[in-house]
Amino acid sequence: MTLNVLGISSSPRERSNSDLLLREALRGAESAGAATEYITLRDHEFGPCVACGACALTGRCRFDDAFQGIFEKMVAADRLIFATPVFFAAVCAQGKRLIDRCQCLWSRKYLLAEPLFPDGPRDRRALVIAVGGSRGRKVFDGIRLTIGYWFDSLEVTHFANLFVNRMDAAGDVVKHPRAMAEAYRLGAALADADRPVPKAPTDVELFEGF
Repeated sequence: MTLNVLGISSSPRERSNSDLLLREALRGAESAGAATEYITLRDHEFGPCVACGACALTGRCRFDDAFQGIFEKMVAADRLIFATPVFFAAVCAQGKRLIDRCQCLWSRKYLLAEPLFPDGPRDRRALVIAVGGSRGRKVFDGIRLTIGYWFDSLEVTHFANLFVNRMDAAGDVVKHPRAMAEAYRLGAALADADRPVPKAPTDVELFEGF
C-alpha cells in the first residue's frame, strides 16, 4: 500500500530553513515509496478561530474558506510533516492559525464523542520540524506542548521531532549537511509502513552548531 504523506510549511518567508528541511523530509518519504504533497500556508488565505462556539454543536468549523481544503487533506493523509520557525518560543502565527482552526476536532472528540474515523482508528503518524534562531534549548518546549494537543485531536501518533537552533538567515540550513541528512532520514523512516508504531516521539536535536 502506498502511503500518502502531506507536508505543511507554515513559514511566512520563501526558502526558509524549516521549509527547506520539510522539502528534504518529503524527498526522504518519496525514497521510501510514499506519495507526497507539499502545502505552504503562504498560498492559502483563511482566518483564525474566533471562538464562535459553532463547532461545539456540530463538530465542524462553520467558516468556508481555504482551511476546509487543508483540513480535508490532513484528515486523509497517512503521514503528516509539519514545519515551523520558532517565534517567541512557539509555533509561528501562520501555523498557529491552522492549529487553532482545528478546535472543531477537539469539539468533535471531547464534546460530541464523535470519532474522526467511523471505521475505527488508523495508523497515522507525524513528524515535526522546527527551526529557531536563538541558542536556547527551551525555546522548543512550547512547540512540544502545542503539537502534542494538536496531534491528539488529529488522531496522529507523534513519530519524531527535528529541532535545530542557531539558524536564522533564510537558506542557511543548506550549509549544514547533518540537518539536511536528518530531515531526509526521518522522512524516509516516517514513510516506512513496516516500522512499529513508536511509544514516544524520537527527538533529533541539533543544538549549538553541527
